[in-house]
Amino acid sequence: MCLFLSGCASHNVGICPSSVLLNRPLRSQSFVSDRPKTRLYLITPPKIENLDLFAKSLQAVIEAGDVACLQLRLKEATDAEVLAAAAAIFPLAQDLGVACLVNDRADLAKLAAADGVHIGQSDGTVDQARKQVGKNGIVGVTCHDSRHFAMEAAEAGADYVAFGAFFDTATKAAPTRANLDILSWWQEIMEIPCVAIGGITPDNGAELVKAGADFLAVSAGIWSWPKGPVAASAAFKDMFDTCA
Repeated sequence: MCLFLSGCASHNVGICPSSVLLNRPLRSQSFVSDRPKTRLYLITPPKIENLDLFAKSLQAVIEAGDVACLQLRLKEATDAEVLAAAAAIFPLAQDLGVACLVNDRADLAKLAAADGVHIGQSDGTVDQARKQVGKNGIVGVTCHDSRHFAMEAAEAGADYVAFGAFFDTATKAAPTRANLDILSWWQEIMEIPCVAIGGITPDNGAELVKAGADFLAVSAGIWSWPKGPVAASAAFKDMFDTCA
């Protein structure tokens, strides 16, 4: 597994595409216990009012924590607005060693010079996304609480799968509620990483880490944290260190 290593994709990032995704041996228990430390998968807030101010906040959040990946998720924005946001924040994040993905739209990911794309079950196939972002790009797939969806995504060549929602979330409608055992199951049988998403905060994330999440995907748990985004990022880092 090519997680957490330098030199992945086009930057030193936390998630690395790998062509060796199929026919993996089962993980041994020692491998599971020695797996790399969980890291933060940061998702932008649903709206960004001021790109300059957000870029400064983003830099502080990245520097305070252990951020592997940034997903640009602006579902209500126009294509032009998404590309403008990407141009404003992707170079900054990439220079800090963070992989940058676009939500849903592989075509925009290509135009934005992103490191990859995150697709849902209705956003096309892994193969279609791969054709847009290239063989070295990252393709992640939302799998809700479905082991079947996750296995299909892995067999199709996805670089990671995302399970959730694990907790109540106001960021987006959550059609399913996932259980912790799906993370443990995935760690036992598969090599590509799994991402936990949905209502995650520094207060409730530890159980997901202990269950086997390689990454915690967080939006409101950073940007709407009562003590502020920088404090939230630092709190996640402390929690990752404690659980390691």
